[in-house]
This record gives sequence, structure tokens and C-alpha cells, in this order.
Amino acid sequence: MLLHRLVEHADHPSTRLPPAYYRPKKVQWALMLEEDGSRARLFDRRPAKGSKDKPLQSDAPYAYRSGKMPPPFLLVDTAQYVLGVPKTAADGSVSQAAVAEALRRREEYAALLLAWAADVPGDRDAQTAAVFVKSGGLARVETPEDLAYGDTIALMAHSGRWLHQSASAQHAWAATVRARKAGGQIPGICLICGQDGELLATIPESIKSGAIPTSGLGKDAQLMSVNAPAQGRSGALQLVNTPVCERCGSRAMAALNLLLADEKHRRRGADSVTVWWTREPADPLFDTLDHPTPQTVGRLLDSLHDRPAPTTAQRTDPNAYYALTLSLNNARAAVRDWLDIPVERMRTNIAAWFDDHRVYDGWEGTYRYLPIWLLALATGRWDTKAGTTGRYAPRSAPHGLESELLRAALTRGPLPARLLPHLLQRIRADRHLDAARTALLRLALHPDRSNKELTGPMPRQDQHNDQPGYLCGRSFAVLESIQRSALPDLNTTIGDKYFGTAMTAPAAVLTNLRNGANGHLKRLRRDKPGAYRALDNRLSEAFAALARRDDGIPALLDTRQQAWFVLGYEQQRAEDNAARAAHKAAKDGEQAQAGSPDASASL
Repeated sequence: MLLHRLVEHADHPSTRLPPAYYRPKKVQWALMLEEDGSRARLFDRRPAKGSKDKPLQSDAPYAYRSGKMPPPFLLVDTAQYVLGVPKTAADGSVSQAAVAEALRRREEYAALLLAWAADVPGDRDAQTAAVFVKSGGLARVETPEDLAYGDTIALMAHSGRWLHQSASAQHAWAATVRARKAGGQIPGICLICGQDGELLATIPESIKSGAIPTSGLGKDAQLMSVNAPAQGRSGALQLVNTPVCERCGSRAMAALNLLLADEKHRRRGADSVTVWWTREPADPLFDTLDHPTPQTVGRLLDSLHDRPAPTTAQRTDPNAYYALTLSLNNARAAVRDWLDIPVERMRTNIAAWFDDHRVYDGWEGTYRYLPIWLLALATGRWDTKAGTTGRYAPRSAPHGLESELLRAALTRGPLPARLLPHLLQRIRADRHLDAARTALLRLALHPDRSNKELTGPMPRQDQHNDQPGYLCGRSFAVLESIQRSALPDLNTTIGDKYFGTAMTAPAAVLTNLRNGANGHLKRLRRDKPGAYRALDNRLSEAFAALARRDDGIPALLDTRQQAWFVLGYEQQRAEDNAARAAHKAAKDGEQAQAGSPDASASL
């Protein structure tokens, strides 16, 4: 199914694939031939040092090569193949074996070029190149000192045309690759197109080096590779159990590499990459997960009510959304996830993701929607040494968690079970709570995200929530607010001292802090009567809700109730911030009105 969808994407009129077995390459040098083929000059096409110019890039012949004697590419290859520049050792020396190998590769490169010219006697550029090669021109080219054996060189006609871009060169290279991969081909029916013909023994094209993130050395990777009997079904090697014709195999890999190179259709993680596409053009839903804006999220949330139910959309939506997640296992690509769903279901899934995690900002009086990369980062360690405000330490989040969050967002599935205990441990250790961590708590506490009839925690304070942990968290936040109001210059609050204990064993902590708050309330009643009345009412409401419970304040909280504690604490703080913001706005309005000319005239 995956290969079928890739070929389908390759055949779509809007898809612009490079020629068969061509791939974008950075070209460092151009070898320009004289019009009569008598000589050639080497031109440096590298950007100047310190320049912001991008390197020259061109679709050029490519096929996966390995082994002790890897074959050359047509026309565009490294200096080792084109000019016989030997490979240098780590100390800068050049061995006799390296010189001999470079000469062998140059001879094979020349032979391939001459074979192309022999097949197209009417191609003037090909014949010019043949004259140059037959006269030993490759050995006569002057090589500058800074030319490295791995630098890419492309041949250019005197008119400025790249030889590898000609139709004859493209046809010749495709035929060469097919011939190289012909070993072991057997007749049969292709599982993708259903046509009867010659089947591939191996996929000719690999995934480009660097396309899949890895902590090790980047290298080309094979999407399908079975080279040991233990790896294949019934001991079969290579593509025996995956019959694919040459056209479908090459076009599937060309489409995949095109998606991997397109920033608009890929999302790179720490150790994986996800590419996405649709059967027909659609709005960029996927990008919203990493770049949410109030406008785009608002339109998505409207779709939860205005669009048909997912089950209906699956039957009626002609468009489909595909997402493929790949990681690297040595020289093989590992398929971590594959998604094939209707676009309308994808739209409602992403909308539900934002609806289930939005966080209320009391100071601004708005809701915040967090990108997936920030949610994943928030599971890492909070580094207070990074600056005055601190930041999350890079690469401290659990391995693979970002991919799991992405899967949950795209499928409306549950969050990974390991997330909640890990997140609570980090909150206790870091003593840091922000919008991203609050959003993760809302998602983790949802009873069943796949059931649209069920709802999770409210995005802001819920007066009807009677979860014991939630009530304890609200009470603790009010107690902390009372202390801050009474002692504004205090360096260490009760939150700094007792938060970790209160979220696990609240009974003893809350009882002691409630008794200790009486002194702060007396001070507020004397110095800030307005703040006293507001905070005293909130404290009474919070503890009254706990008193209505049969077992009162719980002695211990399990993992889920600890999460409710943190959420109740943060949502109470958001409401307190909203009250302060409203009070400040009202006070500023009164002062502005008192100082206005109209007010002075009325006095």
C-alpha cells in the first residue's frame, strides 16, 4: 500500500519528478569543453567563503553504489572518477593503491561516457565529449590544489549547457541503471501497477544520505533490503516476496526522495522524519501542528461542528491524507509509522488535538495553542542556568516521544503511557510549570480522546470538578496567593518549599498551611482589605469543596490524582491572574477618567 501511494503521487500531474535515476547534487566544479573537444577548463562553482550564496545544485545521474569497485555515474561524478584525483589519507599522504584506484575509476568513467556517445552519433555535445576523452583529455586537465577527490564535477558544453541535462544523457543513464540492476530479474506481475513484465531484484534508488536524521554517520538507506535468508519470508532474498517492476520501483523512490527534500512536506525530529502528502491538493493541515495561529486553529475548531462525522467523511471524502515516518537502522530505513486516512478525518483529528490541550492565559484573557515541538521539549529538563528566565535543556526529552505525540495528534489516539509519570517527576524536580506542561496534563487526563462523546479537563478553572487532586491543587494555589499578597518581597514561597510534598501527600501539608494562613489574612485585612476579602472567599470556597467529600482531604494521591493536583493548581493561578488583570485594568481606567479634561470640567 505504501509503494502504491508513492507511485500514485509520482503519477499525479502536479508532481514534478526529476528524470529517472536523477537526484539533486551539489556541483562544486564545472569542466567546460572547447567547441572542437581539443581541451577543457575547470571552473570553480563553489560559493565564496563567508558568502551567503547557496551552493550550485542540479538534478544529476545517481544510483546506489557499494562494494569494492563501485561503478561511475554518467557525466557528473566526483573528481576521483572524472579526473583520477586519488583519495588522501588522514595525514594527507597518498598511497600507490589510492593512485591506482583513482586511475581505474577514471577509465570506467571514460568508458561510460564513450558508450553514451556511441549510442547517439547525431548528438553534437556527446561527440565533442567523446573526442575530448579519446584524446586523453581527462588526464591533461589542470587540477587546482584545493580540488578534493570527493568534489563533484559536471561536464559543460562550450555554449554553457550541462551535458547531463540533455535528453540523450537522461535516456542513456536510465538504461545503464536498468542494466546494472537486471541481475536476478524474473518475469511476473507487479503488485503496484498489476502489469506483467520483468520484476526488479533490488530497488535501484536509495534514500538520500541525510534525509533521515541520525546521531551517527549519515549514509544512503534502502527502503527495502533483504540480503540474508533470516531476514526474508521463507528465506527468500531481496524483492522475491515484493514483486515490483522497474518503473514502479524507480518512481516510488523518486517520489519519496522528492518529499524528503521538500520542507513543506516533511517534518524532521531528533531521530526520525515524517513526510506527508494528499491524493489531491489540500490546505496545509500538517504545518498547523508546528505553527498554530489563532486564525488557523479557529477554522479547524469550527470544523469539529460544521464538518461531517469522521465515519461519514471516510465514506464520502474522495481526498486522502498520507503520512510516513522513517528512522534509520544502519543502512536500512525503518518504517516507524504509516497513516492513510481521509482528509476530513485528519481535519477533525487535528482540531480535536488543539481543543483537548488549549490553555487559558489569565493575564491576557486568551487561550494558547502549543506547537508539538514545544510540547515534546517541555518533557525535558528545565535548565535555570541557561539565563535569567531559564529554558528547556536540548535533547533532554525522552527518546522518541515527539513522534508519539505526533501520532496521537494525527490519529486522535491516546498519549503514550510513559508520559504522565515522567512529566510529573520533571515538574517535581524542576519546580517549573508553564503552558506547555499544563497542555500535556490536559491531554494525558482525557478519558478517551477517540470517543467524541467524552470530554477531558476544562481549559480553565472548573467549579464543578470534584476530583480530590484538583480540589487540593486549587486550595494550595490560594494559600500561596495569600502568602504572596501578604509578603510580596518574600524570596521563598510555600510553593518552593512544599509543592512536591503537597501533590503526593496533601492532607498534612494543606492542614498545616491552612492554619498558618490566618496570620497572613490578618495582615491583609489590615493593609489590603480588598485583597483580603477576595482571597478569604476563595480559600473558604476551596476548603468547603474538600469538606463536602466523605473522606475529606486525601492522605495520598496516585499518579492520575497528582496530575489533577497540578492542573487544579495551575488553573487556579490562571484565574487569580485574570482577577488581578481585571482589577488593574479597572484601576487604570478610573485614573485615566479622573485625569481627563471632561472629568476636570465636571468638577
